[in-house]
Amino acid sequence: MRRRMLAMVIALCFSLGTVAQACAAEKLILYTSMKESLIGAIADAFTKKYPDVAIDYQSAGAGKLMAKIAAERQSGQVLADVLWTSEVPDFYNLKEEGMLEPYTPSNFNELVNPFKNDYDGSFTAARLGTLGIVYNTQQVKNKPEQWSDIFKPEFKGAFGVADPALSGTSYMSISLLVNQFGWEFAEKMAANDSKIGKGSGQVVDDTASGELAGCIAVDYITLDKIKKGAKLAYVFPQEILVVPSPVAIIKGTPNLSAAKKFVDFLLSKEAQIIVSEGGTLPVRTDVALNPGIPVSSLDEAVQRSIPIDYVSILAEKENTIDKFKKIIQKK
Repeated sequence: MRRRMLAMVIALCFSLGTVAQACAAEKLILYTSMKESLIGAIADAFTKKYPDVAIDYQSAGAGKLMAKIAAERQSGQVLADVLWTSEVPDFYNLKEEGMLEPYTPSNFNELVNPFKNDYDGSFTAARLGTLGIVYNTQQVKNKPEQWSDIFKPEFKGAFGVADPALSGTSYMSISLLVNQFGWEFAEKMAANDSKIGKGSGQVVDDTASGELAGCIAVDYITLDKIKKGAKLAYVFPQEILVVPSPVAIIKGTPNLSAAKKFVDFLLSKEAQIIVSEGGTLPVRTDVALNPGIPVSSLDEAVQRSIPIDYVSILAEKENTIDKFKKIIQKK
């Protein structure tokens, strides 16, 4: 009788999604800065493949998540098993502090790896975010084709960039452009009265509303606006701004097996299709790109991307932000 009852409970666990999660043999907590629609779709797909793993996640800005991790460290236990954000410097810091569990994914040889110079398994790129020039097609008639086009009269006083002190992707974009073109680039932005907005979403909103004529913008935010009917166009100059979003396992997690399963799944073709559909670059060449991304292939995007020295970018962050804001604000 007991065996029959146990069989009935197990059958119920695997037939009802929420109950299945409660009955799961393994658990997993993910901290991520990815948008809710993206991580929700990936979590659902992961649960279908691994019904014995109960996944829970917290989606918030990377800064808030890092503050949460810092507080949890103080209390003696980090609750997250896996971290996935777009703040590359955070992962180098956590690696330096011994907070990450080295793990080379089982499908690693199938991936594009932007960290090839110092990769040791502490974290792996799970998507490649891009930033390009977004412009309001009702205000700007000539398509920008190079970065210097943002200095033209049509963008005078009407070109924006998110505050690099508030947005990690904005900081990465400014750092890359300055490294590529020198501080003269920022000085020319200032001479053309470019504006510093707040978050990455706000400058795109302001461009869509016509308050700005254009901005440096994140791919998925822009493509979502265009999909909803905004009069915007998204273009890449020859030099593309590509910012990886790493995933890592927190060292000491009691759910190491589940964490490895999730990392492998996130980097699988199935999950990377979801990443691509979400409006950014996958890390697999066997996944079709979102048609809104203005590049023909993942290989082309990588080849045209501005090289990144992550260690120096991390060391120079405070000084770069301070100098850039003073130049743009003409202080």
